[in-house]
Amino acid sequence: MDWKLSLAGLLIGLLVGFTGMGGGSLMTPLLVLFFGFKPSIAIGTDIVHGAIFKSFGAVQHRRMGHVHARLTAWMLLGSVPFSLLGVALSWWLKQRYGEGYEDTAKAILGVALVVCGMAFLVKAYLHSIPEDKPFILSNRDRVIAIVTGVVGGFVVGLTSVGSGTLFGLVMLIAFPLTAAKIVGTDIFHAAVLLAVAGAGQLLAGHVDLGATGWLLIGSVPGVLIGGRFTVKLPDRALRIALAATLTLAGVKLVDPPGADVIVIAGIAAATLAAIAVTARWLVGRSAERLPRASQPDA
Repeated sequence: MDWKLSLAGLLIGLLVGFTGMGGGSLMTPLLVLFFGFKPSIAIGTDIVHGAIFKSFGAVQHRRMGHVHARLTAWMLLGSVPFSLLGVALSWWLKQRYGEGYEDTAKAILGVALVVCGMAFLVKAYLHSIPEDKPFILSNRDRVIAIVTGVVGGFVVGLTSVGSGTLFGLVMLIAFPLTAAKIVGTDIFHAAVLLAVAGAGQLLAGHVDLGATGWLLIGSVPGVLIGGRFTVKLPDRALRIALAATLTLAGVKLVDPPGADVIVIAGIAAATLAAIAVTARWLVGRSAERLPRASQPDA
């Protein structure tokens, strides 16, 4: 299992470094569904793991000038205290309901994943390419940042999901930032937020330190490589595939009647959609590279 954890860490690190999204949203269900972790331990382990490996990505993006520091600070005003509130609620639920809390945590995580998956699908079809120029926060922007921090921080503390998904989605919709600055700001904010939430999870005893170490072996080089990735994959195809993964993982965790049929049908539909988008992207790139036909002689 050890090398498989490192491989999972590598894949998640590459994805986060390249897009700023998908860390906790994918790692936690992977730990639960494929590695057999209890939901509460998977959540705590993923938060501590995310805090460490995203710190490497945060430093890298900061050096490249891809972090809006003031926006990060305003989001942290809301996200830090409410992430601790989420951790406290998670600890109280486990004390109150004992092992029965694992089923509750599993259901909460599943619902959060479905919501995040739908958010990613919306994000996949948003097109906004603002100019790379200084962005001065207004009072309205500060309010949006704090409210986003409050909601996102609580969800992260409770489930480990949302450090990239929720914050990245709001930044894409509400602020005129380039894609590079959204990714960099998202990772930088997540690193600080997860460090605080991770401390709470350690105190609550919800962290498997051995698993965290094996995950970091893959995720640290993954996030550094992803941050330097220069070959642009079709963004929409990536987001569609990720949205499907999150949503279907959530459905599997909630396990409603017919969950297996829903998952199989969803995988098939998402695969076809991603293939179609990728094929269209490849055709477009090929057309751009074709030399212009020579003009006929007069």
